[in-house]
Amino acid sequence: MTFPLDTVISLLEEEVRGLQVPVVDLIATQTKDPFKVLVATILSARTKDEVTAAAARRLFARALTPEELATLSVTELEELIYPVGFFRNKAKYLSQLPKALATHFQGKVPSTIEELVTLPGVGRKTANLVRAVAFSLPAICVDTHVHRIMNIWGYVQTTTPLQTEMALREKLPQQYWLRINSLLVAFGQAVCRPIAPHCDVCRIKPFCPQLGVIPRKQRKESPLMPSAQHGQCFVSWNVNGLRAALGKGFLEMTGTFNADIVALQEIKAHSSQLPQKALETLTRQGYQQFWHPAEKKGYAGTAVLSKTAPLQVHYGIGASDIDREGRVLTLEFSDYYLINAYFPNAQPGLRRMDFKQAFNQAMLVYLNGLRQEKTVVLCGDLNVAHKEIDLARPKENRMNPGFSDEERAWMDTLLEAGYVDTFRKFCADPGQYTWWSYRSAARERNIGWRIDYFVVDETSSSRVVDAAIHSNIFGSDHCPVSIRFV
Repeated sequence: MTFPLDTVISLLEEEVRGLQVPVVDLIATQTKDPFKVLVATILSARTKDEVTAAAARRLFARALTPEELATLSVTELEELIYPVGFFRNKAKYLSQLPKALATHFQGKVPSTIEELVTLPGVGRKTANLVRAVAFSLPAICVDTHVHRIMNIWGYVQTTTPLQTEMALREKLPQQYWLRINSLLVAFGQAVCRPIAPHCDVCRIKPFCPQLGVIPRKQRKESPLMPSAQHGQCFVSWNVNGLRAALGKGFLEMTGTFNADIVALQEIKAHSSQLPQKALETLTRQGYQQFWHPAEKKGYAGTAVLSKTAPLQVHYGIGASDIDREGRVLTLEFSDYYLINAYFPNAQPGLRRMDFKQAFNQAMLVYLNGLRQEKTVVLCGDLNVAHKEIDLARPKENRMNPGFSDEERAWMDTLLEAGYVDTFRKFCADPGQYTWWSYRSAARERNIGWRIDYFVVDETSSSRVVDAAIHSNIFGSDHCPVSIRFV
C-alpha cells in the first residue's frame, strides 16, 4: 500500500497550527536575516526551544551583525548563551564565525550546502535548515524527528539521518522540501514522540503503519486518585555529570517541575566546581542544597535539593569504603526519611560484584534501621533491572551488569523484606525505561532499562499516590522519575 503523503501532509499542516513551531522558524518569521537564522540554528542544536529562544534574545541584544559578534569574547558569549546545550563549544564556534564569513564569503552567509558546512559549528542538518529557512531554497533538513517519523511511516527505509536525506531528495516532492522539517519537528515533539508516542490522539493514525512504534498506554485514574497537585512532588535523576547537565536544560527542569525535593545521583562534581550563577538560580527557585561528592574528582556523588529544611542531614551510612564515593545522602524530616542513593555498577565481567553486594547488604540494614522510626523513602539509581519487563532485551543481557542473577535476587530480597517498587504499583506496562545507552540511537528506538526507582516501606505505601517516568526529559542518559507523596 502506497503511503498517502499528500493527505497526511495536509492533515499535519492543520495539526501544527495549534502547536509551538520550532524556534528557528519563529525567528525566521520575525526576520529574514540569514545571519540571525544561522546563529539561532547553531544555538538550537541539542537544546530545548525555549532555552534557545531566550539565549538568542540575549545574544541579539548585543550582536546583530558579524561585526558586532566579533567584538564579544568567548567568555562573554558563554555568559550570553548559557545554558544552551554544549554552550562552551557553541561560544567558540560563534567567536570564529565572523572571521570565517569575512575571509571566505565577504562577510555574508552563503546559501549553498557545500559552503555552509565549511563554517564553524555547521553540519549538514544546520546547513539544510539555514538554506531552507533563511533563503527559501530547496533543502531537506533531516533531524532525528524527520528521520524517525519517515521510517515509522515506511516512506523511507534508512538507518541514519544522512541516508534519509539522500532518500528524500530522490523521493519527496520538492513542494514539501522547505516545510517538512518544521512540520515533523512540531509533530514529533508534541504527538509522535520518540518514546510512548501519542497514537491515541494522532490525526493521521488511520494512514500510519506505525512501524517499530510502541504507543503510550494511558493509565486510567481511579475516582479516588488525588489531583496532580495533591501532596509533595519528589523527583530523582541520575544526571551523569551535573556540570554537563547544567548545559542541557537542568535548571529549566527544576523550574518546570517545581518539585519539593530533587534528588540527584552521579553529580561528578563538588559544589565549588559548579557555576555560581547556577547555584544562585537554585536558591531563587527555593532550594536548599545538600552535597555529598565523592573524594575522587569527576566520579559518583549525590546531592539533594529541598524546599523544606530537614531536621538532620546524614552523609553516608557509616561505611568508609562506600561513603568515600558519596553514594548515600539522607535527609530526615518530621515524619519520613528521604534516602538518595547511587548504587554501584557491577562493571563488565561483574568484576565489582563483591563491592555491590556489600553495598546492597549495608543498604538493607540501613533501611531497616530507619524504618523503625518513621516512613522510609529510598530513591536513586539502583543500577539493576529487576524483572525481564524492566529492560528491552532481557535474553541478550542475562548475567550482564545490572541484570545478573545476584543483583536481581537482591531486589527480590528487598521487596520481600517489606518494601514497595512504587512505579510498578501504578504501571505494569512494558517499554517503560529510565536509562538508554548513548550508542546506536538506543533512546530514539527505546532500547532501554528501568534502573531508577522510588522505593518505600510497605506500611507507608498508601502515602505514594502517583509515580511517573519522565522519558521526554533529556540532558542525561537517564531520565527523571518522580512520585507524589502525602
